[in-house]
Amino acid sequence: MPRTSQQTSLLAGIGCYLIWGFFPLFFPLLKPAGALEILSHRVLWSAVFVIIVLLVLRRDWGWLRAARSQFWTLALAAVLIGGNWLTYIWAVNTSHVVEASLGYFINPLVSILFGMLIFGERMSRAGAIGCLLALAGVCVIAAENWRTLGISLALAFSFGAYGAVKKKARLGALEGLLAESAILAPLALAWVASLAVKGQSVFGASLRSTLLLMLAGILTAVPLWLFATAAPGIPLGTLGVLQYMTPTMQFLMGLFIFGQHVGASYWFGLVLVWLGSIVYLAWAVRTARVAHKTI
Repeated sequence: MPRTSQQTSLLAGIGCYLIWGFFPLFFPLLKPAGALEILSHRVLWSAVFVIIVLLVLRRDWGWLRAARSQFWTLALAAVLIGGNWLTYIWAVNTSHVVEASLGYFINPLVSILFGMLIFGERMSRAGAIGCLLALAGVCVIAAENWRTLGISLALAFSFGAYGAVKKKARLGALEGLLAESAILAPLALAWVASLAVKGQSVFGASLRSTLLLMLAGILTAVPLWLFATAAPGIPLGTLGVLQYMTPTMQFLMGLFIFGQHVGASYWFGLVLVWLGSIVYLAWAVRTARVAHKTI
């Protein structure tokens, strides 16, 4: 691959994870909108933005036939990502940023679990050691933080399951996001309409709140677009390292911006999660290099 293409992919990957990393600073700006109203506008405006992008890029709309034939798979993906977004918005806006970041530290390991259980993927001894270290870390954290651990696990498993379902639905990132948003759109519209009828809608209350809720949709679509650009053009190991930018940024924000307190057991458990992730990532990089040399 040309060096310029690799550089473009790398910059796209960095941009993707930076945008996701700054999400905890964005969603509190949408208050007093509740999590369901924010989710509804995120669904609706991301669909509008993706339609505009697809029209500008003059993409072939033949993918709609494939989408119709995979409706129930896409519907399941839509429910999972909708639940993930709702949980994340609620967590951030109720000052559970650290718990949300832990969910995305755990998420790659959940994806590994689904890969083994659903797709029959195999793991080396080094990969198994990494996963066991991370699991031990989660158990340590759960021992004294079980009341909030559910937030982390809900985010990790919903996004892990979403990834597994998406593996079955072969659509591009933008096309898949549009299909999922379209499936959720009737519910989103119904909720937005009910708030408007009751006079409880934040959308339209001021120019600032209206623009920010519309921006939520754009900020949903853009990082997915960047990820779709980055993934094919950079090595697995590089992508794996970049993936940890987001939860690391969010964890630091939880501590230093949102003022969350983390006890000794949480730190110890988190260190085990980090170690497990590093061990697994090192194994994944080595496996990818060996596979590349044999091609």
